[in-house]
Amino acid sequence: MIDLEQLARAQQAIVEAGRQLYAAGQVPATGGNFSVRLDGSHMAVTASGRHKGRLSVADIMVTDFATRPLGSSLKPSDEARLHGQLYEDLSLAGAVLHTHSKSATLLSRVERSDTLWLSGYELQKALEGVASHDARVAVPIFDNTQDIAALADAVRQRLDEQACCAYLIRGHGLYTWARDMNACLRHVEALDFLFDCELELRRGLS
Repeated sequence: MIDLEQLARAQQAIVEAGRQLYAAGQVPATGGNFSVRLDGSHMAVTASGRHKGRLSVADIMVTDFATRPLGSSLKPSDEARLHGQLYEDLSLAGAVLHTHSKSATLLSRVERSDTLWLSGYELQKALEGVASHDARVAVPIFDNTQDIAALADAVRQRLDEQACCAYLIRGHGLYTWARDMNACLRHVEALDFLFDCELELRRGLS
């Protein structure tokens, strides 16, 4: 049984996140998708094709982690399965944000290896689990694909091997997760700043 008060809070948090991230240029057009964990098997998630800067609570649906809708005729994005996979595997994940910023998209194409490593930045301490600027922060990178089930499996395997709080999809964008929506929004803001720094460094070295 879904807690309706909790659902209302989750829906409002997603609506507010959409406004904030659209204003920051993180989710142009209808790009991106957002979710909040409701319990051990359900999430509130944005319906497919919705403009994230103009969301209402009617655009936020409930599905299980396999993205089967609960009491809704709306359709979740195919990529909602990537949210469900994170909730299944990471018990501390309370919110997931997928954004399409220019810096995340460009850096995912510039970096040719399967991991972007961040180190030496004070702001990386804004990420959950990172306590020092000296830490090496892993951001795995996956090739873009329309086979979401295969991508979810690849993410699951990498997260079993490599601790992180975000990953990139080449030419696509960022996925990040945290204990709640506020922390997740902080991740997006901090990571986008760090991605901008990395792009500027690479321009200077080219």
